[in-house]
Amino acid sequence: MSRNSSRRLRQPATSAVAALFIGVMLCGHATASTVYKWVDESGTVHLSTSKPAAGVKYETLNLGSTSSKASRPASSGGAVAPGKPAPTASPAQVAQRSEVLSSLQNRECVIALEALERLTSGTKPTSATELTRLKQTAEVNCSKDPARRREQEGMAAKLRIANGPECVAARNKLVEMMAPGSKATRESLQSQQAYVDEHCAPPVQ
Repeated sequence: MSRNSSRRLRQPATSAVAALFIGVMLCGHATASTVYKWVDESGTVHLSTSKPAAGVKYETLNLGSTSSKASRPASSGGAVAPGKPAPTASPAQVAQRSEVLSSLQNRECVIALEALERLTSGTKPTSATELTRLKQTAEVNCSKDPARRREQEGMAAKLRIANGPECVAARNKLVEMMAPGSKATRESLQSQQAYVDEHCAPPVQ
């Protein structure tokens, strides 16, 4: 494992890496489709293949690009320029767009569920507004299928463990064991790596 990869072990998965995750997902699906992302007045995150209502600021995630367009208010027009037919997505493009949208929604769902569990089970005072925002984000993005929802709740539990103090310490210990001059044996290094891989790998980035 390289020094750069060992540095990355110190960084738990949080919502701060959303841009990187989206970039990787979109780069892997080069189509002309677009996913729309916006946050409503209550802070709820929405992802859709359809534009939000007129006047709502949104961000477009173009599946043929690794960058997203700046947020802008949705217009009520949406008319295609004269002489230019509206682009028609192929079945393959529609399927790819649906797959990317599902992955993005799953990520928002898991992060919201993890935050809800952590905040409601902690001892520190929690903002009612923040709890409402997280609940609404989970409601909008989590699956309505009971079996899939249980899977997402399981992923949220794994994410909480991966971001918890025990896993942070485990990753830091692994970095120290891999540092030049470390006297860690190959067996102990493999054991520590196996522990991190099994217990501390975040299910979403």
